[in-house]
Amino acid sequence: MMKEEIRHADNEKIDLKVWKRLVDYGLRYKARVIRTILVLLVVSGADLAYPLFTRYAINHFIMGETTEGLGLFGALYIVMVLAQGAGVMLFVRGAGRLEMDISYDIRQDAFTHLQQLSFSYYDTTSVGWLMARLGSDVSRLSEMIAWSVVDVMWALFFAVGVVIVLLVMNWKLGLLVLAITPVLAALCLFFQQRIVRKANSRITGAFNEGVMGAVTNKTLAREDAAQVEFEAVTGEMKAAAVKAAVLSAIFMPLVVNLGAIATALALWRGGVEVFAGIMDLGTLAAFISYTTQLFDPIQSLARILAEMQAAQASAERVIDLLDTESDVKDSPEIEARYGDLFQGRRENWPDIQGKVEFKNVTFRYKSGEEVLHNFDLTVEPGENVALVGETGAGKTTIVNLVCRFYEPSEGEVRIDGTDYRQRSQLWLQSSLGYVLQSPHLFSGTVAENLRFARPEATDEEIRRAAQMVHAEEFILQLPKGYDTQVGEGGGKLSTGQKQ
Repeated sequence: MMKEEIRHADNEKIDLKVWKRLVDYGLRYKARVIRTILVLLVVSGADLAYPLFTRYAINHFIMGETTEGLGLFGALYIVMVLAQGAGVMLFVRGAGRLEMDISYDIRQDAFTHLQQLSFSYYDTTSVGWLMARLGSDVSRLSEMIAWSVVDVMWALFFAVGVVIVLLVMNWKLGLLVLAITPVLAALCLFFQQRIVRKANSRITGAFNEGVMGAVTNKTLAREDAAQVEFEAVTGEMKAAAVKAAVLSAIFMPLVVNLGAIATALALWRGGVEVFAGIMDLGTLAAFISYTTQLFDPIQSLARILAEMQAAQASAERVIDLLDTESDVKDSPEIEARYGDLFQGRRENWPDIQGKVEFKNVTFRYKSGEEVLHNFDLTVEPGENVALVGETGAGKTTIVNLVCRFYEPSEGEVRIDGTDYRQRSQLWLQSSLGYVLQSPHLFSGTVAENLRFARPEATDEEIRRAAQMVHAEEFILQLPKGYDTQVGEGGGKLSTGQKQ
């Protein structure tokens, strides 16, 4: 599985539609993007101007053996340096803020979307996979959009500017130097595609399972087996990382040598023309400077394209998460009348009496396993019903169907005589109390967890609720009573206490 994922990432092609969706997050801040690009153009313009200043200094001051205009030259040079320094500062600040804004927006949208997905999504999706998407994948993509896409603008502008200046100064010598660039570009693409390391969510998932299952592993004395399983997951990634390091060690000397060859050609041919009086010394010096700088944007473009290719799988996974449709959702008409999962239109909510009916309900999980078939049940308001059966008989499924965490594959679940799909999810679930088989508490105090569904509840209401379920006796025995910290996941309490 691991090998297949790495091989898939190596062959991944850039899908511009996916990247457009992600770039749209950056375009939410159009003014900042435009300012950042304009600042970057100023910076690259200064980079283009430096060799021209050098040419003027050599031809006018050195070859001309004069200091006339040196003060103005120095002042202009200092102004350009200060302007470029300010531009770099503004660019770093703008791109950094853009990265954080994009990351924040994607995570907010993803987290909100996760709250709307049904139980079936979590049945088939591991926590480690989701953590990798919202963690490393989002960070990687937001960084690429904020920095790499803007860097493309700089690389293109600077490369085109250098080519134009080279050809204007001496088109024959310019063509000689440019003959090397296709070879360099192909070399950069070839190596960068193989050097960029692939992130893999399976490692995150393995870490998550190892931590969550630590007690089970110790209880069954299978630490060695867990270690072997984790090594199998990370072994392929280690091999890929070593290969990337070796390729990187080969790549840099090749790039340096190609740059040296191009510079040598320019120096050789330009020197001949200087001695022949066809070219002045200042122009040759500027030409050599432009030649060495030309390879920087080419390498940047190759690196960015390779990173986009390597990140294509991450981009698709994040977009797939955002586009995943929930198996349980209210129709637009129901949301318009009763509200959505976050904002209920409570003034339109009918009162719940509590009658529950299953009418010819059949339910199948996505795997195809049928748990219920033509199931009928009626529970009157105030009636207590115990569901008894062997493991896998469907007891939990029936409760989850009542809560509308799943919906029937066939048939109806009615609340007070009405198919509950004709009401909003929030209407139903706001009136439910559910004690989970594996209860989960959030970090905080006992009181904060009791207030979880009703943050506005008073201290008296909290105490009354605890008394109703006979929990106050053990709560008061805790070190700080209702203000006792329960720990991550309620780890400081027993399962019974958490329930």
